[in-house]
Amino acid sequence: MKERNLTCIVCPRGCNLTVKFNTDGGIAEILGNACKRGITYAENECTHPKRTVTSTVRCADGRIVAVKTADVIPKERVFDAMREINACRPDGEIRIGDVIIENVADTGVAVVATANG
Repeated sequence: MKERNLTCIVCPRGCNLTVKFNTDGGIAEILGNACKRGITYAENECTHPKRTVTSTVRCADGRIVAVKTADVIPKERVFDAMREINACRPDGEIRIGDVIIENVADTGVAVVATANG
């Protein structure tokens, strides 16, 4: 039986999880979680992992502003999102929470400023 070890990142506890897989690749068992959130995290991480992307954008005038995705995006779209973020050159005053990109990498998720710039 194939296994995968994970550290849960849902809360500060950081449970060490073991995910055991069936021969068909489905999840057979999840061990090591202290709460239900650990089970959900392990299932999602093993079947369809998602990530929040944090980065910076260079404004048209050269300023650099910190940004992040407003929600998680599929892990396989992170590099596409980064290409768009790196190509973006916003203009004008930027405030925390301003939408920099409406729909990054066709994920339906916005990229927002996390700092004034």
